[in-house]
Amino acid sequence: MDIAAILILLVGVLIAVGTIERKVDRADRRTARVERKLDLVIEHLGIETGTLVPGLDGVRALVRDGKKIDAIKAYREATGVGLKEAKDEVDRMESGQN
Repeated sequence: MDIAAILILLVGVLIAVGTIERKVDRADRRTARVERKLDLVIEHLGIETGTLVPGLDGVRALVRDGKKIDAIKAYREATGVGLKEAKDEVDRMESGQN
């Protein structure tokens, strides 16, 4: 292969990657919108979110015992969320909001 063919191939790959990234970003934004709406519905109905996810009693116990890092790890295992979301939720539990 000559250099021109490699460059054309590289440009094609970069365009494809850019297209995929835009689609993933758009899907992430849609998912976030749906989650916000669902949170509002759950709040409006007065449903305690702790009843929706099994295993949170253990997380709450860890929070009460002052084991915040273990609580964050347990929350992530129970829910499958990322580190920031788990930390935010454990902080809410700590402050008594949940």
